[in-house]
Amino acid sequence: MFMPTSLNIIIGLAFFLYGIIIGSFLNVLIYRIPKKENIAIKRSHCMTCDYQLQWYDLIPLFSWIFLRGKCRKCGQKISVQYPIIEALNGTFWTLVFIKFGLSIESLLYCLLFSALLALSVIDFRTFEIPIGFNIFILILGLARVAIDYKNWLNYVIGLVSVSIVLFLIFVISQGRAIGGGDVKLMAATGLLLGWQLNLLGFVFGCILGSVIHIIRMKVSKQSHTLAMGPYLSAGVIISIFVGEYLISWYTGLLGFTK
Repeated sequence: MFMPTSLNIIIGLAFFLYGIIIGSFLNVLIYRIPKKENIAIKRSHCMTCDYQLQWYDLIPLFSWIFLRGKCRKCGQKISVQYPIIEALNGTFWTLVFIKFGLSIESLLYCLLFSALLALSVIDFRTFEIPIGFNIFILILGLARVAIDYKNWLNYVIGLVSVSIVLFLIFVISQGRAIGGGDVKLMAATGLLLGWQLNLLGFVFGCILGSVIHIIRMKVSKQSHTLAMGPYLSAGVIISIFVGEYLISWYTGLLGFTK
């Protein structure tokens, strides 16, 4: 159980600060990857006047607040996406520490959330999940298996339990019902979470996708192509936080012990 001691508060603050720093990098990925721009060499700049941002313009979260959401040189508005992504990433990293403590598991889940956050925004805009994110999550899964090798079968089953069904749907529908990126995403998260949490995350994702998609169609009065990446990602995140409790409750209801 998390105890709000002075040390834990300091560590939690460190998680938040590192989280918003990584969140700033996620904004670079979100903007540049769909445009196929270099994410390492090209310097950050204003998209309107091409002003080369200085270090004091790049302080995560705080620079946007101090500049009141505008470019220092031309005064053009800077998208609110930047502080939102940074704040979300920092907040989640802190919540992961509160739940899982200072552990390898926390590190894996923090990195997973960052990847899910970035790919969700990209998928929502382009209806495509860049393969690099799925490879990154798969690497996290391999690390999890190596650390928890005694339970390797749980993770291997997780790799295929959801993804194989989605792959069959993908093949039968010729990609109209589900995207290939979604198949790979559920395979990668399955290797990291194990089959139970991944299956639960998939169920959560489908429920969220169905409800929110219907609401969007009702509100906008038009059809929308459904990008499943954001909803599957949200389902996985929910499963990470409450999945163990739900699984324990369900198995206890059936009279099984976990």
